[in-house]
Amino acid sequence: MTEIKRWLHKLTFSDKSIAPLVVFRILFGIMMFLSTLRFILNGWVYDLYIQPSYFFTYLGFDWVKPFDLYGISLLFGLLLLSTLFIALGFFYRISSIVFFICFTYIELIDKTNYLNHYYFISLVAFLLMFLPANKGCSLDAYLGLTSKREKVQAWSINILKFQMAVVYIFAGISKLNYDWLFEAQPLRNWLKHQTDLPLIGELMQYEFTAYLFSWGGALFDLLIVFILLNNRFRIYGYALVILFHGLTAVMFPIGVFPYVMIVSTLIFFSADFHENIVAWIQNRISLKPKNMLQIELKPPIKRQQSISFLLSLYILIQLVVPLRYLAYPGDLFWTEQGYRFSWRVMLIEKAGYAQFFIHHPENETKKLIENRDYLTPQQEKMMSTQPDMILQFAHHLRDQYSDTVIIESNGAEINLKEPKVTAEVYVSLFNKGSRLFIDSDVNLSKIKRGFHHKDWILQNEN
Repeated sequence: MTEIKRWLHKLTFSDKSIAPLVVFRILFGIMMFLSTLRFILNGWVYDLYIQPSYFFTYLGFDWVKPFDLYGISLLFGLLLLSTLFIALGFFYRISSIVFFICFTYIELIDKTNYLNHYYFISLVAFLLMFLPANKGCSLDAYLGLTSKREKVQAWSINILKFQMAVVYIFAGISKLNYDWLFEAQPLRNWLKHQTDLPLIGELMQYEFTAYLFSWGGALFDLLIVFILLNNRFRIYGYALVILFHGLTAVMFPIGVFPYVMIVSTLIFFSADFHENIVAWIQNRISLKPKNMLQIELKPPIKRQQSISFLLSLYILIQLVVPLRYLAYPGDLFWTEQGYRFSWRVMLIEKAGYAQFFIHHPENETKKLIENRDYLTPQQEKMMSTQPDMILQFAHHLRDQYSDTVIIESNGAEINLKEPKVTAEVYVSLFNKGSRLFIDSDVNLSKIKRGFHHKDWILQNEN
């Protein structure tokens, strides 16, 4: 066995303390419970999933439909209950599956609401379904629903570290672009509105602050994982994590994501650190398991091979998906082809204005569509800058007007069997002026949705 194989085998199948996995499970469950409760109490369930009459589904997931008020309430109720059960380690496996299904289903209802941290939570939830995180400090172990383990295979902890590394490193790589580094955009536009912050507010008016934050943010994302992996510098790295995400939480309204990252990065701390936390919890609540299984048996060779294959496949997917934008020509920030699921957080400032037209089948006249008749303000805002959503809305209008009769002001009836749909869309990137975004002569109703390059997007002249 080569040195590389020995190293990989150690990373995967060596015995490690279960404590880091247990602490991660508890903190993740608590954060998801608080996040879900906050979402419900703020009325966002109604605003985002009941009020809209139309939803922008993901390609391949058109079968995901919103529920009525009672159905969506049940879905969020199950979501809230599952997060609590995950934290407690109660019916953990079932709770993890329920959480993953409910959360991901909600996420897939409308891509208007896409956020990187929702994607991150879905991935972590997916991983938790397969991890033995209830084998310690859990109600499952206390009630004898599962046996207690002191050790787990190293992959169950390292795969979470890998997922954290993917988020940070790809976020850092994405910041290595001209706008972020040499024009301090979009921070230069955003920070000047943060002058009312206590202590540091006055600094936000200066251009050098935007450059400091831009370069500092890029270096933080690129290096923080390696700092956290180093025993000597880990505590200083975690202080940077708290500072970075704390400032982000104060300055920008991005929900609980900064706090999720703060608690999640604890996975990089030593086993002794987490064992002390577990011991403190157990001493406070007298949580003693009924079954004790102190020895972790090595899985047979065939199972090791299966685990290795599945881990390799997952790792490959996580490395390839963020890089798929390389398959598309043009400016990524302008076209946004391959932008989602690539860990690009707060990198662009973009605004758009879109007008859609239903054309007369026999002459050049056209009917202007009022977007607000179909979309919420938030949906219209997001749609106006994203080509796939522009196309999707055009298809919706085509379906709405197919085989319908329009009565003109003069009383003439127009039969629309296969209506032509065009759009005039103007987009501004980094406040550099608004310009035509797509070919306004293209019949969007005839263009198929897909992952192919959208050649009807006009080039960014800048």
